[in-house]
Amino acid sequence: MMESSATKQIYRVFIQATPDAIWDAITKPEWNERYGYRAKQEFELRPGGAYRGYASEEMKQTGSGDIIVDGDVLEVDPPHRLVQTWRAAWTGEGYTRLTYEIAARPGGVSSLTVIHELEDAPGTAAQVAGAIEGAGGGWAEVLSDLKTLLETGKPLYV
Repeated sequence: MMESSATKQIYRVFIQATPDAIWDAITKPEWNERYGYRAKQEFELRPGGAYRGYASEEMKQTGSGDIIVDGDVLEVDPPHRLVQTWRAAWTGEGYTRLTYEIAARPGGVSSLTVIHELEDAPGTAAQVAGAIEGAGGGWAEVLSDLKTLLETGKPLYV
């Protein structure tokens, strides 16, 4: 994690992968259900398009509804930038703003920066920071899992 506050969290990870591969891992359900919380996410990749994060079978067994995160796509610039709103259903809080920035670096490496603006969403901020016991490691764990999957072909937790 690079920066953290009650209202803004910034994470950057360097991945031995192309910007296109990282973009696909974030936006394509066949990729994004393979890391993190192992649940499919769908994007309508156009400004005003919908974003939906679905519950995994394990989440449903603990009482989660079908959609656990939702929002709208605000900006799309493949494979460099995706901006969306993001609301976690379990917190009862409003929408936050989530930005993915992907940049090619020398040597076949790319950087992925995640900026999560969390104004008036302390429960969401705690969740995505990994500060809630037993609720996963937040963005740090999700991004570590994404990096491992892209670099080795296997998720962090098998």
